[in-house]
Amino acid sequence: MSLVSGPGRGGLKEGQSSAELQLYTGKHVAYIQSLDQRRDELEYWMTEQLRISGIYWGLTALHLLGHPDALPRDEVLNYVISCQRDDGGFGAAPGHDSHMLYTVSAVQILAMLDAIGEFGERVPGGTEKIGRFIADLQNRETGVFAGDKWGEEDTRFMFGALNALSLLHLMHLIDVEKCVEYVKACQNFDGAYGVCPGAESHSGQVYTCVGTLAIAGRLDVADIDALGAWLSERQLPNGGLNGRPEKLEDVCYSWWVGSSLAMIGKLHWIDKKRWSSFILQCQDPDNGGIADRPGDMVDVFHTVFGITGLSLLGYPGLEEVDPI
Repeated sequence: MSLVSGPGRGGLKEGQSSAELQLYTGKHVAYIQSLDQRRDELEYWMTEQLRISGIYWGLTALHLLGHPDALPRDEVLNYVISCQRDDGGFGAAPGHDSHMLYTVSAVQILAMLDAIGEFGERVPGGTEKIGRFIADLQNRETGVFAGDKWGEEDTRFMFGALNALSLLHLMHLIDVEKCVEYVKACQNFDGAYGVCPGAESHSGQVYTCVGTLAIAGRLDVADIDALGAWLSERQLPNGGLNGRPEKLEDVCYSWWVGSSLAMIGKLHWIDKKRWSSFILQCQDPDNGGIADRPGDMVDVFHTVFGITGLSLLGYPGLEEVDPI
């Protein structure tokens, strides 16, 4: 799976009006399938450090588009297995160091392929090693997680840990209540969350913190109304969403903002029609793929988050996405 941008750009067809917008399902499927056929491009190899996450993004988009078998299952599974390291974690590609983010992507791929049991059969003890790798990265004093053995801590890693362990049914390996306490410490006066206590509120970090609370069954500790208001203010006049005040709109925030609103039951606090129109205008109508905003090159990252945003909106023809 290549993470190369382009070659197409998002935007309306010549002479097309916004009232004629539609989701180009077939072209998006073909675009994602084509991404592993670009191995003669330098950018394919320069983005190897994100490979397994790229597979996760592409596979998620295909599932929501109703084409879960558009990528060869056995090849994907074999690749995931080849990325597991001796410590139980996964690297972005074979031979890369293990990291929380890529371990989470690997587990999510296994879940989408309905292959967690098969993985356990092919890699004896492999599932337990994943659980131990993740659990060992928790700071038992604060509850937050590091991304790898080098110790960088972030709420992204904490959410990823709970996400993966919940899929593997290994939540008992960590101190969940400590995670909840850390999320509470990251809450700001505006009801939103930062990367750590005292850090600026940001939509991406809101998603990780709210997702952590949702998995832990502790959304009761969030200031729902204040948080919902902050998230709804992320919508700009063109319908797109931004990550924090005074920033440009970006399709990827369709997921970070939209899923957070869905988890707290406030998705109706933003204009869904304008939001949907913005996402659809970011498509490449000729070759498929979705860009961050109209006029920019498409890529698999923005493609999946545009499609997940439309799924949150209940767009016709898409499978329903779980906001967590």
